[in-house]
Amino acid sequence: MAEGAAMQKFLQLDSDQMHNFDLDHGMSFIHDDDNLDTGLPFIHHVDSDQIIYHPRRRRAKYIGKYLVGDVLGEGSYGKVKEVLDTESLIRRAVKILKKKKLRKIPNGEQNVQREIQLLKRLKHRNIIQLIDVLQNEEKQKMYIVMEYCVSELQEMLDSVPEKKFPLWQAHMYFVQLIEGLEYLHGKGIIHKDIKPSNLLVTTDETLKITDLGVAEELDAFSKDDTCRTSQGSPAFQPPEIANGLETFHGFKVDVWSTGVTLYNITTGLYPFEGENIYKLFENIGKGEYTIPDFVDKSLTSLIRGMLDYEASKRFSIEQIKQHEWFRRKLPRTSEIVRFPPLSDGDHLRSMTVVPFIEDMLCGEPSEDEYENEDELLQFVPNRNNQITEQTLQNEIFEEPVPDPKHKKRKEKVSGTRRNKFNACTQS
Repeated sequence: MAEGAAMQKFLQLDSDQMHNFDLDHGMSFIHDDDNLDTGLPFIHHVDSDQIIYHPRRRRAKYIGKYLVGDVLGEGSYGKVKEVLDTESLIRRAVKILKKKKLRKIPNGEQNVQREIQLLKRLKHRNIIQLIDVLQNEEKQKMYIVMEYCVSELQEMLDSVPEKKFPLWQAHMYFVQLIEGLEYLHGKGIIHKDIKPSNLLVTTDETLKITDLGVAEELDAFSKDDTCRTSQGSPAFQPPEIANGLETFHGFKVDVWSTGVTLYNITTGLYPFEGENIYKLFENIGKGEYTIPDFVDKSLTSLIRGMLDYEASKRFSIEQIKQHEWFRRKLPRTSEIVRFPPLSDGDHLRSMTVVPFIEDMLCGEPSEDEYENEDELLQFVPNRNNQITEQTLQNEIFEEPVPDPKHKKRKEKVSGTRRNKFNACTQS
């Protein structure tokens, strides 16, 4: 602002005042013997090689007991970042949701609430595990801490030209997918959105089913698996939904989307495509598709059983597990498709919190380094790890009541100044 005002004043000088300036020397136009009390702007010329850039240090940030690392991904609901549990030293992932943004997404709040309520009751090797739920009422943010996964099937498929896995690798993931899906169905839960981007993989090649935001839990006294709503991805929807039937069998919807997933990861193609969603649903509604010639007869038989047009004739989970291709042990005849490297070329996907740990242990912050640091989130969580339905329903999406006594205060800690906030509550 001050420089702009000075320049405007310079441009308004008359011709008698301009003789005081040496225009041949760029911006160094004030002579040593000039009178500097004339109110004229003083501008000093600095060569570019004299400018030293000091990048801003990336300081450690906390969410409760979790040390925050880099962004792993970003979806329609919010960002996912890597975190480190400072008590157990276990690598985790946190989904950061803004409540204001959730209210703008159709069914956003209900989907998040449903996912939390389901995940807290599920415990299976092939289902993503919920670790913690924290919230910061001041910033209107919610933090869902889950187990860490290094990649997803879709990301791995996109990293290779063929857009598919070797047959033995696809078989390995498919078997785990069916195991997880059988567990969900045994709990009366229909996922409704099985697809490669919702299937995560850990460092030891364990597949995890995630994103239960549109899942539906059947009533304990339901006679069957009849459903009436579907919010899944269009390319993975069965003919009964594409044709607009009012009711459909939920378990068979998951079998169909799993069949499309199997088709995709073994061929690199989709059984149904369309220029737009209307054309896509028209093609799905007809139920006509082809399987490439390079797919063997056993796998072709399984795919056709899972993609049967009639839901009543479509394979059940038990029939899939008894199929020849499912029970077969395939040899590793080709190279594995590995996790793609990160943007910085890191093939191992190392922990992104390590630089922050080094900064905490070896850094020498100055006295005023945290003077106006709004990004330092030093939350003190409630150590009670119980996540109750009453808390979820009454607190997570409830409008916060402003606390007039809530003030940011500064406190001296080991020679440095840090902002201290009120405690971050834990749901």
